[in-house]
Amino acid sequence: MSNNTATRVDGVLTTVQSVDRAITVLEILASAGEAGVTEIAAELGVHKSTAFRLVAALENRGLVEQNSERGKYCLGVGIIRLAGAATARLDLVQESRGITRQLAAETGETVNLAVLSDGAALYVDQVSGSSALQSHNWVGQRIPLHATSNAKVLLSGLPDKEILATAGQLRSFTPSTITSGKRLRAAVTKVREEGYAVAVDELELGLTAVAAPIRNASGDVRASMSLSGPTFRLNRGRVDDVLPTLLAAALQVSQRLGWREA
Repeated sequence: MSNNTATRVDGVLTTVQSVDRAITVLEILASAGEAGVTEIAAELGVHKSTAFRLVAALENRGLVEQNSERGKYCLGVGIIRLAGAATARLDLVQESRGITRQLAAETGETVNLAVLSDGAALYVDQVSGSSALQSHNWVGQRIPLHATSNAKVLLSGLPDKEILATAGQLRSFTPSTITSGKRLRAAVTKVREEGYAVAVDELELGLTAVAAPIRNASGDVRASMSLSGPTFRLNRGRVDDVLPTLLAAALQVSQRLGWREA
């Protein structure tokens, strides 16, 4: 092994070890309630200076905070923010699961739920319909915000000035992918006017999807629900057929999340 390779490997191992120790610090504080640097160092089996660096890094991100009176550390409000985001996604999936299963059964198509996450559409749940040939599992995947029906629905909930900045680079996946800011803005405007989005062969050739917004109690676009399938089956006529059922299902989930249509 060359010196350069050894340096790279050692660097990766050191980084992984630091991440593991930082997580352990959070677990220690979650269990003990609070702890000082000396106690944390003893639990980790490291020098006090190493423990201090780990705690300082976590404190900079708001994941731990120091009690000014006792000088000990406890979990910070950043943990609440992260937990809240995870809980919100779990609530969305739990509240919608019965509805998405029924939608998949009624239409025979695959149902997906997606939320906006760090400049991408994060797919959080999927139910395969009876017509699915061999549906790709999208759960956990992050999809660019310009190439799917779910993404356009999620973008429709943003202020106009944030659409292009949030979508980022408009990469081409197929000849049908939207790659200009003007076209993307027009597509998002159309979603707002019609209340749904359609994407034909934009992410993958032969894949069509239609999506509708899920709103929270404030009326904000909380998530997107879509039906997807092969373009040869989910043609324009078929989209028109399943659209009312999709819109009704998305409305049901929105109502379960507290939204009331004016």
